[in-house]
Amino acid sequence: MKILLISDVESPALWDYYQPSRVEGVDLILSCGDLKPTYLEFLVTMTGKPLLYVPGNHDGVYEKRPPEGCECVDGRVITIGGLRILGFGGCMRYNPGPYQYTEAEMKRRVWKTGLAVRRAGGVDILMTHAPMAGWSDAPDYAHRGFQTFVNVVERWHPRYFIHGHVHTNYGTSIPRISQKGATTVVNAFERYILEV
Repeated sequence: MKILLISDVESPALWDYYQPSRVEGVDLILSCGDLKPTYLEFLVTMTGKPLLYVPGNHDGVYEKRPPEGCECVDGRVITIGGLRILGFGGCMRYNPGPYQYTEAEMKRRVWKTGLAVRRAGGVDILMTHAPMAGWSDAPDYAHRGFQTFVNVVERWHPRYFIHGHVHTNYGTSIPRISQKGATTVVNAFERYILEV
């Protein structure tokens, strides 16, 4: 399966200068947040492929105007194309804005999905907006990752952990791909093609 990962910045190559060849063979689109609803709608319309998303901390507009034709997987397990996908939107709370959580709040959100994960027989892809603590996160408070996500990866061993929030252009030390045990960690910033 060929998956288009997107997050945080609308890619000019996929929007302003869209060409069908750039998404040729894509079977699924996963959005890790902080993208305009119109951008997601454009991609799902032009590709005709399913688009799953989680909200980012700058996606307050989703509460009034969610992206049409796309499916929110925030706090849910979805099986598509044989892949079990679990999603969590938001980031570490750093102001009173939407989709921000304390570590304890995110831990409760994750705990509530435990039964659904067990019923699904596990998770293949964990997609989030924020990264894991100490793993592709940044030292500033707004871009710290959640320890809860580290616990999820160590307990459920998804094949992939896909996140956004920390832009790769913040610094050269921010990896696009890394490995935590059996889990491949991918920063979905702007756009990335993942072959599963």
